[in-house]
Amino acid sequence: MKDSVRFLVEPRSKVKLRDVDPDYRGGHAKPEDAQEEIEHHAQRLRALQELLYAEHQRALLICLQAMDAGGKDGTINHVLGAMNPQGCKVVSFKQPSVVERDHDFLWRVHLQTPGKGEVGVFNRSYYEDVLVTRVHDLVPEKVWSKRYDQINDFEKMLAKNGTLLLKFFLYISKDEQLRRFKDRLDDPTKHWKISASDYTERERWDDYIGAFEAALSRCSTKHAPWFIIPANHKWFRNLAVSRIVVECLEGLNMKYPEPSVDFDQIRKAYHDAQREQLGNAVPGGSEGQG
Repeated sequence: MKDSVRFLVEPRSKVKLRDVDPDYRGGHAKPEDAQEEIEHHAQRLRALQELLYAEHQRALLICLQAMDAGGKDGTINHVLGAMNPQGCKVVSFKQPSVVERDHDFLWRVHLQTPGKGEVGVFNRSYYEDVLVTRVHDLVPEKVWSKRYDQINDFEKMLAKNGTLLLKFFLYISKDEQLRRFKDRLDDPTKHWKISASDYTERERWDDYIGAFEAALSRCSTKHAPWFIIPANHKWFRNLAVSRIVVECLEGLNMKYPEPSVDFDQIRKAYHDAQREQLGNAVPGGSEGQG
């Protein structure tokens, strides 16, 4: 079974994350077992990105969501880092500005969606407006509860205009999150990642699980699917995400565009230039008499 099927949230299904094993490794015993395949997918991903850019008919938008320390940055680095940065943009959405708050919650998001031939990666996304906003009661329920349908309409509009949307929930266990927090404490090079809210947010773990379950259940559609990725093992997370992105891009059946120049004329110009260069060459390899 392909990972794009195995980890797919079926539209209109009821998600219960307790039924998902975040420790799942797909039969691989250790990271070394998957490394060759990960490298293969990285090369394939770069080739497919070039094809997407050349065809210039569609865009790719990848949304990454997770609990704190869930591996969003690592996924971008180890999987999506294989892409050419000239055609790929990573966006993180912070607290909205005054101007952004004066518009609908999707206004600032639409400005950051990728254009034709481009790849956009959202490190956290507009889904924060039905996650953090819900958990912390930042707006009334009558406001955030309407956002699921608004998100579905927004994503449908993007899809109809040529954007492939792939949304990944990187699912780690509560115990794994605590181990990763300890790694940050023990490693001076990771101290910058530590936030004062890390442990206070853990107290709301169950509330976040409920919010994620609602978002995954209500907003996984045929045109904008959610995938739940078992992410306790970083290497398996990388393998699964890379597989799915490659599978879905290959499913577009993209083609290089037809050339826009007269190749007979170009070949003639090349051969003329080649003859001119040979005619100017001096026998014996010397470029002049001196």
